[in-house]
Amino acid sequence: MAHCKKAGDLQPAGGAGGVTDPLESQGSLTLSRDHSFLFAVNGGSGEISVFVVHGSDLALVDKVVSGGGEPNAVAQHGNFVYVLNVGGSSNVVGFRLNAGGQLKQIPNSIHFLTANNSEAASLAFSPDGQFLLVTERATNNIDAFHVQDDGTLGPIVVNPSLDPGAFAVTFAPNGAALVSETGPAEGNDASTISSYAVVPNGTLSAISTGVPTLGNANCWNAVTPDGRWVYTSNAASSTISGFAISATGALTPLLGAVVGTNPSGSANLDIAVSADSKFLYTLDSGTGTISIFGIRQDGSLNSLGEADGLSEAAGFNGIAAL
Repeated sequence: MAHCKKAGDLQPAGGAGGVTDPLESQGSLTLSRDHSFLFAVNGGSGEISVFVVHGSDLALVDKVVSGGGEPNAVAQHGNFVYVLNVGGSSNVVGFRLNAGGQLKQIPNSIHFLTANNSEAASLAFSPDGQFLLVTERATNNIDAFHVQDDGTLGPIVVNPSLDPGAFAVTFAPNGAALVSETGPAEGNDASTISSYAVVPNGTLSAISTGVPTLGNANCWNAVTPDGRWVYTSNAASSTISGFAISATGALTPLLGAVVGTNPSGSANLDIAVSADSKFLYTLDSGTGTISIFGIRQDGSLNSLGEADGLSEAAGFNGIAAL
């Protein structure tokens, strides 16, 4: 079975926690694409920690200031790493990653978002590394930046989300951008997920919009590395929804959408899939557990129980699976 790490394991490296979902983001804990490094944001100290991965063991190799206030998410592609800073003047900042895991800030790589308090929640590189997308909760925007050859970013291209509550963005291997949406504030089981194609000028072209998850507070999503399925974590419903991803990026609900249930009282805050596309994990605040599911050939989930022993009151954020 694949190994997973939670953000709370990284507190000795300088991370900050304390309340349920303190960072309100996806991507606070991110594995490099080759699984050799793990990046963690330390919101309280304004730093990024880098760990080298040795199987299920981690060794801290670098820690640098994030270039802004309250970093809450990090993304990597090749030797470029970008961090999202949500405090003060919300921005993204780029770093160059060397072979040993050390980070050096890229000159002129700071780009500001559309508002000082944009409540930005996630960022993701496209599979080809040509674009960086950022979600802003306060404005319901999805920002796109073209990534230049030197790692700096082109001008911001602002795309209004077509559905309310845009929270997390992830890319499928085929290049479709998948956005989790919490839905309208007054809605019940009104969360959705949408898919977009990124046009060369940075605008987003809708593929599937507002596909219901039949749950509440869909804030996180995870794509299987084989590109077949995407799963959403409906934190206020303690459920997981699943969708098939077509070659064009169109989304089709699996088994009526809801494919997994977390322990009663859970707020399943984040979600990760193993590198072999066989296991799914959710980080369950409220019950102090990590739920474990097997992924069947048809995309349905088989509950394999929970790993417990975690503090129910811990400041949970972030999960990654090898």
